[in-house]
Amino acid sequence: MGELVTKSACEELLPLQIGGVQLSELTQTRMTSLAPKRGQEDALSDVLKGAHGMALPAVNRATGREGARAIWFGMGQVMLIGPMPDVALGAFAAMTDQSDAWAVVRLEGTGAEDVLARLVPLDLRSGSFKRGHTARSQLQHMTVSVTRVGEQAFQIMAFRSMAQTLVHELETAMKRVAARSAS
Repeated sequence: MGELVTKSACEELLPLQIGGVQLSELTQTRMTSLAPKRGQEDALSDVLKGAHGMALPAVNRATGREGARAIWFGMGQVMLIGPMPDVALGAFAAMTDQSDAWAVVRLEGTGAEDVLARLVPLDLRSGSFKRGHTARSQLQHMTVSVTRVGEQAFQIMAFRSMAQTLVHELETAMKRVAARSAS
């Protein structure tokens, strides 16, 4: 019988560096969807803050830091990324392990905004989409989550089944931005 081998979503596809932009995979240890029970958002936020050092994020926002982040993921849904969720969260939210469901990449460097401008129908310039801002949107034809995690850095999440397409679209845009900068 064959042996199963664990692979990350973007294994053998990343990292890439084209021009001043780098694309790398963020391999997460844990991703948990939190869906607050009706009327329990404040209590959930308190437990999240006590257990993991971050509040429940507002709409289109992320809280926390690298390695332990909570990202607004849609109406009534937050993605906890990094830590194993404290069991006390279960009293105030439905929790679902999403660890193997998503491809997570980091796009960073001079020109990262220009790369995303070719692919995402949002204004992601730093003046309107600041660090800690997040949005669910389309990247070409894929549903994604885009979060600004640094001055020139974005975390992008897409369904794991779309990892190869995600990397291809970003790589193509990176090449076009680099070519335009070179001329």
